[in-house]
Amino acid sequence: MSAVKYFTQEGLNKLKLELEKMKTVERPSISQQIAEAREKGDLSENAEYDAAKNAQGMLELRIAKLEDVLSNARVIDESQLDDNKISILSRVKLRNLKTNTMVTYELVPENESDIKQGKISVSSPVARGLLGKTAGDIAEISVPAGVLSFEVVEISR
Repeated sequence: MSAVKYFTQEGLNKLKLELEKMKTVERPSISQQIAEAREKGDLSENAEYDAAKNAQGMLELRIAKLEDVLSNARVIDESQLDDNKISILSRVKLRNLKTNTMVTYELVPENESDIKQGKISVSSPVARGLLGKTAGDIAEISVPAGVLSFEVVEISR
């Protein structure tokens, strides 16, 4: 049994759609490939059949893992989160005190992080250093490249 994983409603819906696609599109497609390869005769020397069976095994493994994750998934109740402190699902505007540049991050569950969209994992070093801070606080965050100093400018949802 897997540990409980937390998701936003959007992230959970995305996983459900991915699972549905695997079951309704990819699974029948692989079954069709296996059937076509079988029709070609001798299975002992049929590379297409071996490849299709291997793809089927990998797909079934991915489906099983995703079903396990979904069975232990919990949606984060945003109404229970404090808007005045940085927590999961907070959107924070920060000023880098060294370079005086502004950055905005959203703290999300680790399986939903996407740095290109400004979404960082709540378990990342930067996010862990920000948790619990309020607007106006200074966060000293140790990262592999050294220590970063940020001023929390704004917190929103």
